[in-house]
Amino acid sequence: MSSGRVDSESKVSGNQANIPASIRRKLGIDDGDTLRWHLEDDGSLRVRVVQPRSGTFSDSDGYDGEQETDAEREHDAWGVDVEYSSHCKSLPT
Repeated sequence: MSSGRVDSESKVSGNQANIPASIRRKLGIDDGDTLRWHLEDDGSLRVRVVQPRSGTFSDSDGYDGEQETDAEREHDAWGVDVEYSSHCKSLPT
């Protein structure tokens, strides 16, 4: 289960463990980030850092799933009338 490599270690105190500073810096972990824990079948532990969204899409809740889509056909046409655009002809260049 162990590869023998240890990047850093910390002790559990009061059911909490600190993330070593070297790991926090390397992964860019900061206050407000979420850690997702996954226990592998072999007993090893995988942790994924989920950082809060910021920037252009930070306020977006994403697609709500109420309208059925055909991703293969409509991938680049979201918000475009696909039936209309499929009848349009390209202008000569």
